[in-house]
Amino acid sequence: MLNNLLKQPQDKILALMDAYKADVRENKIDLGVGVYKNASGATPVMLAVKAAEKQLWQNQETKSYVGLAGDPAFSNCMIDLVLNGAVSLEKVAAVATPGGTGAVRQALELIKIAEPKATVWLSNPTWPNHLSIVKHLGIPLAEYKYFNSETGSVDFDGMLHDIKKIPTGDIVLLHGCCHNPTGANLTSEQEDQLITILSNNGVIPFVDIAYQGFGDGLEQDARFTRKIASQLPECLIAASCSKNFGIYRERTGILIAVTCDPQQRALTQGNLSFLNRQNFSFPPDHGARLVTMILEDTTLRKSWVQELEETRLSMINLRKQLANELHKKIGSDRFDFLAHHRGMFSKLGISSDLVEKIRTDFAVYMVGDSRINIAGLNTKTVPLLATAIAQTI
Repeated sequence: MLNNLLKQPQDKILALMDAYKADVRENKIDLGVGVYKNASGATPVMLAVKAAEKQLWQNQETKSYVGLAGDPAFSNCMIDLVLNGAVSLEKVAAVATPGGTGAVRQALELIKIAEPKATVWLSNPTWPNHLSIVKHLGIPLAEYKYFNSETGSVDFDGMLHDIKKIPTGDIVLLHGCCHNPTGANLTSEQEDQLITILSNNGVIPFVDIAYQGFGDGLEQDARFTRKIASQLPECLIAASCSKNFGIYRERTGILIAVTCDPQQRALTQGNLSFLNRQNFSFPPDHGARLVTMILEDTTLRKSWVQELEETRLSMINLRKQLANELHKKIGSDRFDFLAHHRGMFSKLGISSDLVEKIRTDFAVYMVGDSRINIAGLNTKTVPLLATAIAQTI
């Protein structure tokens, strides 16, 4: 049997990690994998998470199974964090999942059984795993324009042109904030125009919000998602706690389904729990319990919000520093857009050949499409990156 297996394509980001580890140059810079690093190059455990873990260790008396949907308290906390009352809880179904990736997978599984002929539309570009999972599940796939590499901004006219052509009943996957891999995001006015088109055409939104709190703040980053949930009859939302709580390896996520009415909510909840049972039975609980403790405790929540805000501002400052360094070194505004992007990532808009040359000559590791992880920089490595880019392009 195993002789019939075919070699699967290697994940480009994970392959980049291996290449970086094998590089013996001391001045190497890792801008590939999406992990936040502080000025010392470490990915620290947040203070609120450490405090919650200590409390959990002291007080938890069982490791018995939770329900198929996970702990209801976790769902309630995350629904409040993401939606904050945008829709009535009577219309909201939810299940805990193994990370945001698990939430995306379960959402696509739900789409496959609810609308087996529906096409899922992805932004071009998008997070590579969106594409991979859709293809793996055999779901019809199409793309809509999103990014203008020359200007470093959203190609909104191209986006609207493609979105208007999406048939009724199809699914459009949207990034809730901090678009990955481009870093370019819609304005509030553009969001409103897009929602109107989706509503008029009967297109169902599926929002992936993996970076809430990393862009313009916890509330601002949820704006688009909340408008979609409150203005359209139904939508799916995949949310992750990996980045904003710094619990990458705990695999903590949630899939939220906003439905038309309480009856549809009950039916959807049953199907979500069924899918959890088929794929992994009970979702991981440790990270979810830490998140619940932090969000329910005033002191822990205040500590978390403060540290998250410091993380967000550090990335914005690094963006500004990099844009300024590049402006000085190349004598143009070509990369000024970096200061206006938000989140962990930005796409430089340079060719894969130049990306490879920068890696070979300067030991700077970025994804082949020129996506860089801003959170992998610090004030000392920004000038090194700017020099590498300026001397290569």
